[in-house]
Amino acid sequence: MKSIPNILSAGRLVLTLFMFVALALAAGAVPYFGDSLTVPQQFALQRWAFWAFVIAAVTDFFDGWLARKLDAVTVWGAILDPIGDKVLVAGAVLGLLALGPQPMVVLPAGLILFREFTVSALREVGAGKGIKLPVTLLAKWKTTLQLVALGGELLLAAWGAFDLTADPTVRLPVTVFVHGLLWLATIITLITGAQYWEQMRKALTE
Repeated sequence: MKSIPNILSAGRLVLTLFMFVALALAAGAVPYFGDSLTVPQQFALQRWAFWAFVIAAVTDFFDGWLARKLDAVTVWGAILDPIGDKVLVAGAVLGLLALGPQPMVVLPAGLILFREFTVSALREVGAGKGIKLPVTLLAKWKTTLQLVALGGELLLAAWGAFDLTADPTVRLPVTVFVHGLLWLATIITLITGAQYWEQMRKALTE
């Protein structure tokens, strides 16, 4: 039972890889395979990628919750969980961009990746000096917002694959809401990045 949280974390990595490859295939970005796919096959890949992302995002909540519930917090879990989060976010961003020009996604997606890699580097440097950067409550909300917003963007990108209505009175409000949510996630992402940077600066100064 105590191995379940680690299995979920590892499963999230596998699902993320599947999601990214499926999106790359759907976008025709895989040599010798993408060009031979029919439109229905591309749509099927987009749908599978979306559901893989949703399942992977759900495991992000349950693996941590189960680890605490079962008193199964391990070193491997502590390693796999944050890696799984960042790989899932990065995989979704790169998969979205592979699907084609999405001007409203490029800037916030780039800022999110910039922050994630920067904080990872800060943690690595801090670990070498015995400095820990504990996860803040706002950072946990940041991850949730990122996953919800990216899930929404994947749904928008796969709108035709799900055979959703083309009525602009429906799609336009959904598009505005999802893009707004992505920008909100980006702003909170940058705020938490600045907080971690300040924590590291103070720790190094002391």
